[in-house]
Amino acid sequence: MTTLSVESRRRIEAPADVVYRCIADQALHARFLPPAFSEFEVISGGVGEGTVTRFALTTAGRTRRFRMRLAEPEPGRVLIESDTGSALVTAWRLTPEGRETVVALSTAWDSAPGLAGVFERLLAPSFLRGLYADELERLDAFAVALVAGDAQDG
Repeated sequence: MTTLSVESRRRIEAPADVVYRCIADQALHARFLPPAFSEFEVISGGVGEGTVTRFALTTAGRTRRFRMRLAEPEPGRVLIESDTGSALVTAWRLTPEGRETVVALSTAWDSAPGLAGVFERLLAPSFLRGLYADELERLDAFAVALVAGDAQDG
């Protein structure tokens, strides 16, 4: 089995504490998810470490369901989402740069075996890079609005 990984980065025009809150607080996070995500629900917790969520992700006409557990190995800087049913792990890494924040969003997972895995290795990374670019753009707009008072918490 081959491990695949994808990463997207973006400079967010908001301070790291605001950006991290947008990511860690699942009520806020749900507000900037791209349309490919659906059925988002908080199962337990709601903010940061130990929170469990579930959602569906539709790609190329196929819907996959995930149940993610959140961990904060470096609160305020790194948030990890691990799928409880597979090896898929998504990491959010924040680097403060003055009143802005560079966000790196990455995912690693084991590809499917056989022919399905060949197609997955060819198509999934490109799709996810586009999806993550969209999500980071939405995060930027949401965090900027939050700082300006144009968006409400929770």
